[in-house]
Amino acid sequence: MSGKERLIYLPLGGAGEIGMNAYVYGYGAPGKERLILVDLGVTFPDMDGSPGVDLILPDISWLKERADRLEGIFITHAHEDHVGAVGHYYRDLGAPIYARAFTANIARGKMDEFGHPEEAIRTVSAWPEQVQAGPFKVGFLPVSHSIPESAGLVIDSPEGRVIHSGDFKLDPDPVVGEPFDPELWAEVSRPGVRALICDSTNVFSLEPGRSESEVGPAIEELVSKAAGMVVATTFASNVARVKTLAEAGERAGRSVVLLGRAMRRMVEAAVETGVLKGFPKVVSPEEAKDMPRQNLLLLVTGSQGERRAASAQLARGKYRGLELAEGDLFLFSSKTIPGNERGVIRIINQLSEKGVDVVDDSSGLYHVSGHPNRPDLERLHQIVKPQMLIPMHGEHRHLRAHARVGEAQGIASVVAVNGMMLDLSGNAPKVAGHVETGRTYLDGSVKIGALDGIVRDRIRMALNGHLVVSVVMDEQDEPIDGAWVDAMGLTPTGTSHAPLVDVLEEDLRQFLGRAGRKTLTDDDKLEEGLRRVARQSALSEIGKKPEVTVVVSRLG
Repeated sequence: MSGKERLIYLPLGGAGEIGMNAYVYGYGAPGKERLILVDLGVTFPDMDGSPGVDLILPDISWLKERADRLEGIFITHAHEDHVGAVGHYYRDLGAPIYARAFTANIARGKMDEFGHPEEAIRTVSAWPEQVQAGPFKVGFLPVSHSIPESAGLVIDSPEGRVIHSGDFKLDPDPVVGEPFDPELWAEVSRPGVRALICDSTNVFSLEPGRSESEVGPAIEELVSKAAGMVVATTFASNVARVKTLAEAGERAGRSVVLLGRAMRRMVEAAVETGVLKGFPKVVSPEEAKDMPRQNLLLLVTGSQGERRAASAQLARGKYRGLELAEGDLFLFSSKTIPGNERGVIRIINQLSEKGVDVVDDSSGLYHVSGHPNRPDLERLHQIVKPQMLIPMHGEHRHLRAHARVGEAQGIASVVAVNGMMLDLSGNAPKVAGHVETGRTYLDGSVKIGALDGIVRDRIRMALNGHLVVSVVMDEQDEPIDGAWVDAMGLTPTGTSHAPLVDVLEEDLRQFLGRAGRKTLTDDDKLEEGLRRVARQSALSEIGKKPEVTVVVSRLG
């Protein structure tokens, strides 16, 4: 090392949270490093914290300002939290995007939605092929995960080799995709690994992870014993599980129906790229309507309670002409992601009201995780033997626990959250600085910053309601007929048992009657006074201080 160049790691998303992954690596003189980006994903909004928002993207302002130094974007796999933002940000970054065939297929679809050139997505074969990106050479190292063709990344720089694990599990028989190959990982690690940047999602699970192949027999037994129609939901991207479910239906003499755009898209991509072979024949929803319901297996989207997905629509009523009935079976072959419990429980209760029997994964029989448990992490550490460990892909508690696992194995470990830049050039990781990071909201078709106040105002209106106060002032700066009030999202009557709007208008009329000339002739002071009185009056009547918009119009 010359003493002037350095190797840096900077998470912009995915470190201190699960989702929205975006990790920067750089090499060069401080402030002049050539950069690569690993993954560019999204996370999903909820009505409590981000009402009305369509998607949440990482804040890549720091990277956009340095886009001329960005050599390439490398996508480890096709889950939305790793690839979902490529179309949204390609125009800002402009760098070529590298991925394996299945992931590239999904990424091209996302680019096409925004009119970006599909040629920007470059397909790369698995290790030992490497891509030269400035001072870096990057190779895709196959791993097993809950989506086909996942990869860790071997990142070579003048300062040594880094391995970015991506999302992975140690699965010897993943049904679809490559099994974990410990010999290959050991071979790649043999020259020495300066740093392992590693998945932390399941660090609190103390038993070794289970193989995807283990769920097949239990699912097959459940489907074969069902009397009515069977509906199963799982992550659409879990092509191996979709295949297991479809094969269970086929063996039980059932016709398979795929419902939901994401489900069909993932199966089509897997077939097109050759990672999925021998998938059972499917029938269309139109054909299924004319078949006996006991001969049907529906594979549907919406395992996380999404309101517009096929699961939710079936729970509410019909979807594509198909309807659930008493005695049917609904299987959740998935884990509910923390934060999605309310939506899933709503669907389960709606199904129960129809007389549908619901089976979830509380027994542990019908789902296995795509992430490594603590013993699996310890095993990977022993295979790779890194000089330093940087946990990623997890909430802060996951990162901290994972770092302690590494330290117990004698590995220098550090917790790096979003915005913390690490210098990996020495014998141990050290903090090289901090950059401002956050979230960018996709609100309709517009990107807005987390600090713009739009979502905050929306939450306030949702919690407290909204008033519009209108006043018309004549040529002498006197109010005409007091004030008019429109109320939205508020109870119509309060403690006085009179209409709320009437009470507010009377209190505002009294305020206008006693207001002095300085207030009546100054729009700012008048608006402030009307807003204060409206909120206080509402608080007395209904116990809430609503958001208030004041409109002052002047004649003459």
